[in-house]
Amino acid sequence: MLDSKIYTLLKVVETGNYTQAGKALNLTQPAISQHIRALENETGVKIFERAGNHLILTREGERVVECARTMLSLYNNMKSDLADQASGTLSLNIGITHTVESNRISEALAKYVTSYPGVSVKLITDTLDKLREKLKNFELDFAIIDGKINDPALNQMQLDMDSLMLVTAPNHILAEKNIVTVQDIKKEKLILRLPNSGTRNLFIASLESQNISIDEFDVILEVDNIATIKNLVRRGYGVSVLPKSACLDDTKKKLLAALPIENMSMIREINIVYGTNFSYPELLQELSRIYNEM
Repeated sequence: MLDSKIYTLLKVVETGNYTQAGKALNLTQPAISQHIRALENETGVKIFERAGNHLILTREGERVVECARTMLSLYNNMKSDLADQASGTLSLNIGITHTVESNRISEALAKYVTSYPGVSVKLITDTLDKLREKLKNFELDFAIIDGKINDPALNQMQLDMDSLMLVTAPNHILAEKNIVTVQDIKKEKLILRLPNSGTRNLFIASLESQNISIDEFDVILEVDNIATIKNLVRRGYGVSVLPKSACLDDTKKKLLAALPIENMSMIREINIVYGTNFSYPELLQELSRIYNEM
């Protein structure tokens, strides 16, 4: 039902050349070239430019690919919805940011699907920007994120509030305090999330509001995975700044200590983000109820 030229275009983008795309699709290279030329004739734009042996998307080509991905997602959604209707089931693709994944959201989702037979969930962890792109392309039914997405095409429902804390090993000297200062942290080896992560950006923004630069700290490691950071902190390799919700189980079991930082109120929302066409608002309400009960 979906034009085969759409599959060809996306495979060329994925593989980076006509030959590999042809092998993947069991088509000859001339057939691949013909599909791309036909798309360019239909759209009236040049999709690729050549740079030596490399294919580079033009600005117009990027828009064509974006639309092609949306078309493929909608087509796959249609097939999935029809299959769900026929079987009386519901399949959901849910996005989640790395930070929120370490919170109890995953457990709440597991409790939801065990409480409602016939519902299945595919959980996709990615950055905030990638999740927004997937939502806009209809690749996700909804996403659970730390922070907000400012986009009029997307709806948001607040699930929780969270705050950033200094996280240390339980036997660390700072763990004996009720509150720590920025000066305390400057004396420590710091393990942070990667640049442009929501957690790191909020920490930096809070520092900058007091005219303090992140360069004044001894940042020894930058890690994307929250679980890895917590493990390194537990083993005494440094301290970190992480969301309180991501460390609840660890602090209850006394595997980590989480301390507020003086004069730094690093509060942020945890939100459910979904498109205006999402058909199951009652599902979100029930998920919110389960999460808050936990």
